[in-house]
Amino acid sequence: MHMADALISPAVGASVWAATAATTVYCARKVRAQDDPQKVPLMGVTGAFVFAAQMINFTIPGTGSSGHLGGGLLLAVLLGPKAAFLVIASVLTVQALFMADGGLLALGCNIFNLGFFPAFVAYPVFRRIVSRGWTRGRVFAGSILGAEIGLLLGALAVVLQTTLSGVSALPTPLFVGAMVPIHLAIGLVEGLATAVVVLFVKRAEPGLLLEEGDPEPRGSARLRPVVVAFVVATLVSGIALSWFASTAPDGLEWSIARVAGEGTLSETPTPLHEAARAVQSRISVLPDYGFRSNQGASSDDEMHSGWPSPDAGTSVAGLVGSLITLAVAAAIGLALSRRGRQRANGSGALRS
Repeated sequence: MHMADALISPAVGASVWAATAATTVYCARKVRAQDDPQKVPLMGVTGAFVFAAQMINFTIPGTGSSGHLGGGLLLAVLLGPKAAFLVIASVLTVQALFMADGGLLALGCNIFNLGFFPAFVAYPVFRRIVSRGWTRGRVFAGSILGAEIGLLLGALAVVLQTTLSGVSALPTPLFVGAMVPIHLAIGLVEGLATAVVVLFVKRAEPGLLLEEGDPEPRGSARLRPVVVAFVVATLVSGIALSWFASTAPDGLEWSIARVAGEGTLSETPTPLHEAARAVQSRISVLPDYGFRSNQGASSDDEMHSGWPSPDAGTSVAGLVGSLITLAVAAAIGLALSRRGRQRANGSGALRS
């Protein structure tokens, strides 16, 4: 559900960028106030895992489409909604800058759609369902319902943002009719995957699943088993399982093709569109999750004629992207944790 810049007008892009920036500042302040050093390694490894997991598109049977995990709900369960929003923003920013996945003008929309709804709408639904006990059935029910709600709202936000941008090739009723069912199918897979990971963490270290504001500190939780598991899963997913990713168009591309007759839209780029594209082309060292030398070497049909598709460029992109995301997300957590302690120490000194 990564939006390209062709779907977004400068006015809509700037407006949602402003909303995303405000949400980011709010989340940063809340995470800083929590002063939970345990979140720093968790933010890093879970961000890397989500980056790698998003590389693995799975086929939606009978549709000719594919989907991938968003990871927002999983991050919210493990980190809390505010830290989760910061981590998903890190993932999507690394993807846009270094992999050219999603436009820079549309990055604010992508962060909002894939971060805000899972963290601040879907996660409370999950917590309400498991509030009476973290049984397997409640975890699966909460994960599936939460994932469905988060993806459905994200898909409708894409339609709204596209409509407000005046993309006339996509009539709103038809676009909604294509986006909703395919993302409900993707949401089912996301919910099942989220439940499996959450149940693993619950078994390995239930103390990591405390809700924000719970009286017990997270500091007594054992991080090592969970961190090691996420590191291994990230390496396996990004380096090897990404070879098995479906080559079918994702839910958004498939919906555009159903409505407009083709997977991409013809556009009349504005100066802002062109500037964003120029910046992205210079920075993206592994565009489309591969080496630059492979770009344009052959047609898409030729490049994806085999499945699975072992490719060194894909593996390098998975490893490098995961490492960058780990570093960015952990650095954000570390910076906020240090600032939180400095402010607390300063307040204590003033009181004394």
